[in-house]
Amino acid sequence: MAEAIITPSQTPTRGEPSPPPFILVIFGASGDLTHRKLVPAVYNLFREKLLPENYAVIGFSRTPMSHEQFRTSLAEALAGHRPESFDEAHWQPFAEHVFYHSGNASEQESMDALRQFVEKLAADRSIPANCLFYFATQPQLFGTIVQRITQAGLTRRGASQPPWSRFIIEKPFGRDIHTARQLNDQLRGAVDESQVFRIDHYLGKEAVQNLLVFRFANSLFEPLWNHKYIDHVQIAVSETVGVAGRGAFYEQAGALRDMVQSHMMHLLSLVAMESPVRLEADAIRDEKVKVLKALRPIPRQCVPDCMVRGQYTAGTSTGEPTPGYRQEQGVAPDSRTETYAALQVFIDNWRWSGVPFYLRTGKRMPVRITEIGIHFRPVPNVLFNVDPTRPMAPNVLAIRIQPREGMSLQFQVKAPGPATRIKTYKMDFCYAEAFGREPPEAYERLLLDAALGDSTLFARCDEVDAGWAFLQPVLDACQECCPTRLPQYPAGTWGPVEADQLIARDGRQWTLTKRPDKTGQGSSA
Repeated sequence: MAEAIITPSQTPTRGEPSPPPFILVIFGASGDLTHRKLVPAVYNLFREKLLPENYAVIGFSRTPMSHEQFRTSLAEALAGHRPESFDEAHWQPFAEHVFYHSGNASEQESMDALRQFVEKLAADRSIPANCLFYFATQPQLFGTIVQRITQAGLTRRGASQPPWSRFIIEKPFGRDIHTARQLNDQLRGAVDESQVFRIDHYLGKEAVQNLLVFRFANSLFEPLWNHKYIDHVQIAVSETVGVAGRGAFYEQAGALRDMVQSHMMHLLSLVAMESPVRLEADAIRDEKVKVLKALRPIPRQCVPDCMVRGQYTAGTSTGEPTPGYRQEQGVAPDSRTETYAALQVFIDNWRWSGVPFYLRTGKRMPVRITEIGIHFRPVPNVLFNVDPTRPMAPNVLAIRIQPREGMSLQFQVKAPGPATRIKTYKMDFCYAEAFGREPPEAYERLLLDAALGDSTLFARCDEVDAGWAFLQPVLDACQECCPTRLPQYPAGTWGPVEADQLIARDGRQWTLTKRPDKTGQGSSA
């Protein structure tokens, strides 16, 4: 791979500064997120020498446990889920910085005890009491924990110099626009907006971060990134898993709240945003908010024409028989919660006037993939004896968020031989192959940025509010006009037939670009 030679004055990216000493307090530390994502991310930062010399990780939950028991459970989880990154030589010095404190986050007495533990640990370890509070609990506890932390005197409003405190809030951020605003009010009552980091792990993925570089550091694509050259955009988030034992939670969420309001709104805004005036957190987030505010409202009566919801039934997923959604543990036998959603949206601004964005997401799909497809306008059917009823395949730029982060560009070439035969070729870029290693886990980048106080990859309160403002009328319409049984699709298939009809009526079809084989060919799904 050719590399550009960049002088120091031309270097477009910052280095990797080490954050100041800090204490990471994880609420809900006995849960799966802590064991599979959060602590492994901190451990990898330690291995990469990106942590300060003085730091600490405190797990907090109601489960009684000693420091050593907590460390052992984390080591077993890391060795089981990521054996390639676990070794005793690194784990033992890292584990010396890991602690556990048992308590009930809803009770003020427990939070006061946590404050005493934090202060003693900071004094013993010579760590300024800079606190990152990570909310890995049930969403309904977020507001209560904020109040208890405030009453315990741990918030330190507005402090940018040690000792400071910051809140990292997991999604979902509210169940609707009303609860989201209520939680924002509770946070504003405790800390400044600059201290709140609403986390979405999708924004920590290299392919997502690369969107800004790809669009604004290359003169090849930015002039084409508008309604004159782009026919439509597809954003797909496909999962092979079902509700994975979280049926009771998913019953209160569904695909619209779980995926569309968070992950897909972030991807949409990054694809469609204008160039920020500078590469600073608020400048970038200003442009994302403008996109969300420009989304064309969908009146309640128009929702059935713009959206399809579905629910998976029994079938075969990844080669194994799987039950239907209504047969999952914690799910009501007459549930009307969608596990699949497809919708068409428009952005009413100059750049994207008339360009439809098609979003689809579902559980129990054939493959796990998150992809953004930029479908360029087809060429006129006046050359190459193209059948007017079957136009030539258009150019498609597919940006893969996961797995195998990278991108693929589909274009037309002449096949060798005397006849003029046109073949579709896919040119592919893969991060792991290009740079000789897999990109770091998303949580590594996000936790490091939170410790540094860089909020670029985190959602601001007005961004969350704008996303809910667009989606709330859709949710209200679904609640008012929900059929007894949603359109169905067998597990292991691409969703209900009604979703195919949604996009087919515009003369288009759903596509996912698979990585090309060694001949350069590929296929779509």
